[in-house]
Amino acid sequence: MQISERAQAIEPFYVMEVAKAAAELGKTIAHTDSPMVFLNIGEPDFTAPPLVQEAAARAVRDGLTQYTPALGLMPLRERISDWYATRWGATVPASRIVVTAGASAALHLACMALINAGDEILMPDPSYPCNRHFVSAAGGKAVLLPTTAAERFQLTADKVEAAWGERTRGVLLASPSNPTGTSIHPDELRRIHQVVQSHGGITLVDEIYLALSFDAQYGQTALTIDDSIISINSFSKYFNMTGWRLGWMVVPEKLVPIIERLAQNLFICPSTIAQHAAMACFESESIAIYEQRRDEFKARRNYFIPALNDLGLTVPVIPDGAFYAWADCTTACTKLSVNGSWDFAFEVMNRAHVAVTPGRDFGVAQTANFIRFSTASSMAQLQTAVERLRALLA
Repeated sequence: MQISERAQAIEPFYVMEVAKAAAELGKTIAHTDSPMVFLNIGEPDFTAPPLVQEAAARAVRDGLTQYTPALGLMPLRERISDWYATRWGATVPASRIVVTAGASAALHLACMALINAGDEILMPDPSYPCNRHFVSAAGGKAVLLPTTAAERFQLTADKVEAAWGERTRGVLLASPSNPTGTSIHPDELRRIHQVVQSHGGITLVDEIYLALSFDAQYGQTALTIDDSIISINSFSKYFNMTGWRLGWMVVPEKLVPIIERLAQNLFICPSTIAQHAAMACFESESIAIYEQRRDEFKARRNYFIPALNDLGLTVPVIPDGAFYAWADCTTACTKLSVNGSWDFAFEVMNRAHVAVTPGRDFGVAQTANFIRFSTASSMAQLQTAVERLRALLA
């Protein structure tokens, strides 16, 4: 059987490869006094709030399981539009909102609509690996630009201008970012967009962690800049609906019919049950629960980052959102006599029974020296992980 060049060009998702190894080991030690602590997957330990669960059950009970329009249910699009107004003071008409089968489908649709074979998209290094693979799947090429802690591991307008070439089509940013949890300052994002606009390019911004911002100066949607920005969002992170596979995108009005045509052919529609459930996300009772959980994520960050620094697992930039810690493990690797974060991750997994994610997935610019920790696990789990890491590195 001949495998397509496109499929062969997509690298393995090493996050999941490490997760499989951790899960296998986890099974064998599950009933010991040292079960596996999983800090490797970016998935909230919270589930959907009661009103969301009840709305899903009601949709099934009432037979609301038929196909919906490819753009999503209009009442849900209107709820999202209202949320932009109340949460961020942004005017985003429901007509520009497209509900999708997760943020992954939104990125896939955006890339299919806008990228031609050979087009180049500028992205920061480090960045979420699947984002660059969506570019590749559309026939484009992701160009990773090394970033520094001084730049918050984000692109700058100067770097975008310097890297822009004949084949450059635009930028794909993430704010807050996976794996760093850092955001682009709104002023810098505006400057980046101005550079992109001057070249007639496209600005795509992954904002799936935006509602999990902990700092008001960074927690602002890119959609307030102008109507040409394309924003990707999700019900997975802030709304705790990872397995429901529901997201959305905001696009310019003229792009809506193009996205609709692609969505009709590629996905038909997002999950109907998930859409009916998601409308309950915006009830005041649900929002109150989400905000309590956001406070908990912030408390976990406030505990875990200083603890990592004390262990010599230095986090050079305090994350202002999401639930990740991007830690330099160079000193720790020396202590354990291992070479780089890949070996360090397996050493920690096997000896301390803590699952973490090596930097290999996220780029090539010094990512071999970094580990990504997820702080989406409970405070008790984080405390146990710190105790085990301290014992291992002592």
